[in-house]
Amino acid sequence: MSETHTHPAHSVRPSVLSDGTALGEIDRATWSTLHAVSPRPQPPYAPFFDANHRPEDFLVAETADPAGEVLLAGYIRLVPPTPLACNTHVRQIQGLAVADRARGRGIGRDLLRGAMAAARSQGANRMTLRVLGHNAPARALYASEGFVVEGVLPGEFFLGGRYVDDVLMGRSLAP
Repeated sequence: MSETHTHPAHSVRPSVLSDGTALGEIDRATWSTLHAVSPRPQPPYAPFFDANHRPEDFLVAETADPAGEVLLAGYIRLVPPTPLACNTHVRQIQGLAVADRARGRGIGRDLLRGAMAAARSQGANRMTLRVLGHNAPARALYASEGFVVEGVLPGEFFLGGRYVDDVLMGRSLAP
């Protein structure tokens, strides 16, 4: 992922290994049953990056604090959904998080748009994702960027004492 996107208050760039600590902090701070199906992370925390979650699979958003220090504000993970040659034209979003302090500034949208641009540059012509049915803010963001519901797995997860649908969404990346 080589593209960098800039917004007046933030920018989106490819992740590097040194982003791992800050991304782990964002990941833990934003954990919620609104979007997470895995248990809440507990210490000792695993590294954010590992063999299956490589820096090159992520784009990050940067913002500047009032003192001008550049801080990571969020991330999106973009990967092929399978290792199959017949599926190389598809990229899948497998994680999107924005730090609480940076919400409401268009960072999630810019990360999503950056991921679509990166997927196109990798030769993909389709993008997919999975989102929990009760995550209305994320579903609205995806829909506003052209994603449509392509399938629903009813009651796929039991979270917070209730069954939650797994919603499959996708879109073409054609211009």
